[in-house]
Amino acid sequence: MSDIRTHFFTQFNYTPSLAVQSPGRINLIGEHTDYNQGFVMPAAIDKSVQVAIGKRTDGTIHMAAMDLNETAVLSIENLKPHATQWVNYIIGVVHQASITQGFDICLQGNIPIGAGLSSSAAVACAVLFALNELYALQYTKMEMALMVQKAEHDFAGVQCGLMDMFASLHGQKNKVILLDCATHTYQYYPLHLTDYSIVLFDTQIKHALASSEYNTRRLECEQGVQVIQKMYPQVQSLRDATMEQVETCLGPSTATPPKIYQRCSYVVSEILRVQEAVIDLETGNIPAFGKKMYATHEGLSTQYEVSCPELDFLVDAVRLNENVIGARMMGGGFGGCTINIIKKSALATVTKQVAASYAQQTNKVLAVYIISIEAGTHVIK
Repeated sequence: MSDIRTHFFTQFNYTPSLAVQSPGRINLIGEHTDYNQGFVMPAAIDKSVQVAIGKRTDGTIHMAAMDLNETAVLSIENLKPHATQWVNYIIGVVHQASITQGFDICLQGNIPIGAGLSSSAAVACAVLFALNELYALQYTKMEMALMVQKAEHDFAGVQCGLMDMFASLHGQKNKVILLDCATHTYQYYPLHLTDYSIVLFDTQIKHALASSEYNTRRLECEQGVQVIQKMYPQVQSLRDATMEQVETCLGPSTATPPKIYQRCSYVVSEILRVQEAVIDLETGNIPAFGKKMYATHEGLSTQYEVSCPELDFLVDAVRLNENVIGARMMGGGFGGCTINIIKKSALATVTKQVAASYAQQTNKVLAVYIISIEAGTHVIK
């Protein structure tokens, strides 16, 4: 990326007060568990969004998205969701932070859009972090993560969990984070892959039903909890439920719709899988960790039904390859990426084989990203 401060100067004809970089994220395991108060295991990555910002005195926000070659100007008073989606990730956090002064802001990024790497959360985190610095608001990183989440709910219309914005703000180099989405406590774990790389295979597809189905899954999980609560009042979310309770209250012998049972069964299994995966990391058992990734994909595809033929094809393409110890779809689903742990010595061969078979199957070019784990949101020096 070219220097964001230079873009800002070109756009607004003065030097910005500061510039901020905010990364996208991967999630190694724990998919669709965050809004069910479970555990997730994300990490910040080497693809990011940058913003440069400066104060105004006229009560307006002047925004410039360099990659899109688009601009927008809004009064800071009475902010409402905007027809242009990228604008919402800026004004949503402005609304949350109750900023009353205007500002100029420039943004650019190299996070692939629609790949499930949370480019939207990175934008919002970068903007809020910059405002926090610019106006000395003294919000903590966790407070900012919760504000970004609320902004996405209110302005972008996606009832997302906390993981994306949490990971973007809290990331540390070469470490994954175990986040407890019920208590917001977290712990860092070094990721020692040694002979392996994290590789993303991007389907280059984003099916239109992704956002609506995401909100539907959330509702289905809540419906399952309501049924379980009738027999087990202490269960406040699927985090509190056991597989035995799911079977008893939602299973095939009950009147509960099968879809509700499948959704809840997957989530409770996945919450347990993440906790077991931590032990794999602590003991350095990466092959066991990889097997759990495959199990997660199977659940996401057959029980949670958020995969798609392209994602399933990419996981199946590496499932029996001894050089790939784990693979699964990552993110909300219906397109985006698979995340793979691939032996470094076989990386070129595996990538070439998968890309060729994917092109033959779909007539689409496979995008490949070799990912490193980097620091979270920070001021650019």
